[in-house]
Amino acid sequence: MDVERMEILMSVCAILDDYQGVALSFGDWGRLQGQVEAKTFNQHFFHQEDLVAATSDAEIVVIMRERTAFDRALFARLPRLRLLITTGMKNAAIDLTAARDHHVTVLGTEGGSRATTELTWALILGLARSLVQENLGLRSQGPWQQTLGTELYGKRLGLLGLGRIGSQVAQIGLAFGMKVHAWSQNLTTERASQIGVDRSPSLPDLLAESDFVSIHLALSDRTRGLIGAQQLAMMKPWAYLINTSRGPIVDEPALKSALAQHTIAGAGLDVFDKEPLPDDDAFRWLPNVLATPHLGYVSQETYRDWYAQIIEDIESYLNGAPIRSLL
Repeated sequence: MDVERMEILMSVCAILDDYQGVALSFGDWGRLQGQVEAKTFNQHFFHQEDLVAATSDAEIVVIMRERTAFDRALFARLPRLRLLITTGMKNAAIDLTAARDHHVTVLGTEGGSRATTELTWALILGLARSLVQENLGLRSQGPWQQTLGTELYGKRLGLLGLGRIGSQVAQIGLAFGMKVHAWSQNLTTERASQIGVDRSPSLPDLLAESDFVSIHLALSDRTRGLIGAQQLAMMKPWAYLINTSRGPIVDEPALKSALAQHTIAGAGLDVFDKEPLPDDDAFRWLPNVLATPHLGYVSQETYRDWYAQIIEDIESYLNGAPIRSLL
């Protein structure tokens, strides 16, 4: 066993963004007793100075996918760091070249996508039937029936992306009797046909024809800012935009303007440019927004899978045979 791996035998493991304070209750952390001391943080570190202060003694850091940017400067400021574990098998916020240069192993976790799919439909249904407004009215002894709902049957659902989550969302849309079509830069007619949906010839076509537009694309240089003011203007005034993917895919100022001016009917949002969302952000108070604090992945089942694999990742590294490597 090399010197670096010997140093990690009694290591500190810092688990970031444990908002609910449940990380240590999922997975059998007792398997690492005598080798790893785990500590959790339930607040997000917005500033690198605070993150460095909190994790400077840690040889292992566990992060939620794309919450915390691990760039070259941060790796340089954490000389004790030897193992970085992220939820998911991709993380655009990690500079993998810098990790390799600083001799940091980067491992990930695998998991299902049903939780995000189900939350997508919670947002769609909540918007279609004005559930928040009606529930708040009922709780506050307000008007009995304030809104007119929109049925999903026969409406057109446009999906940006037809990967694992997009395909699951499509199947549920079809079960509701919706007309489902999809578009992405690499989507083929054959792939769309396999799922039982139509392939839209272009993004403008999909936006112009859809009553509900739901985003299921990975964040990349090609998708960052994909939906801006020009694209929002293509949507029907009664259409809704749903984003449970990544905030930066949508131009937030453009979306806020469209919502404030009611050029689209509303938005269901689970992801944002900056998370946690600032207290004064307009997405917290715009009346035609149904927003949740990035709950797509937050389920008991997902956490059970992730933390079990995080423990496996740590054990594999300590045993000299890392698994699920991102490098």
